[in-house]
Amino acid sequence: MRLGSVIGRVTLNKVVPELVGARWLIVSPFTREHFQRGTETPAGLSNDPSLVVYDNLGGGVGQTIGFVEGREAAQPFEVYPPIDAINAALVDDIFYNPFNS
Repeated sequence: MRLGSVIGRVTLNKVVPELVGARWLIVSPFTREHFQRGTETPAGLSNDPSLVVYDNLGGGVGQTIGFVEGREAAQPFEVYPPIDAINAALVDDIFYNPFNS
C-alpha cells in the first residue's frame, strides 16, 4: 500500500459495464521526501506522476488515502474489472519518527 493526497476527481462519460457509477480520484503519491520533512502530515504535490484511483470509500479532495496498485486492486470484486489502483484506506493522521543514529 502507498499513501497519497487526493488532488482531484475524474468524471467519465463512457465506461465498461462493470464500473458504471464508480467514483474516481486523482492522487499525488507521497515520496520519501514527504516524510523526511518532519512528523506533520505530508502536504504538497509529488514530482512523481499522479494516478487515477477507483474509490469506494468516499475519499475527498485534500484527503490522504492509502491505495493499492496492480492485480491486487481488482481483488475485492467478484468479476475482476479493468482497474490498476483502488482506494484501500482513508488516513486520519500520519506519525513518522525516523530512527537517527
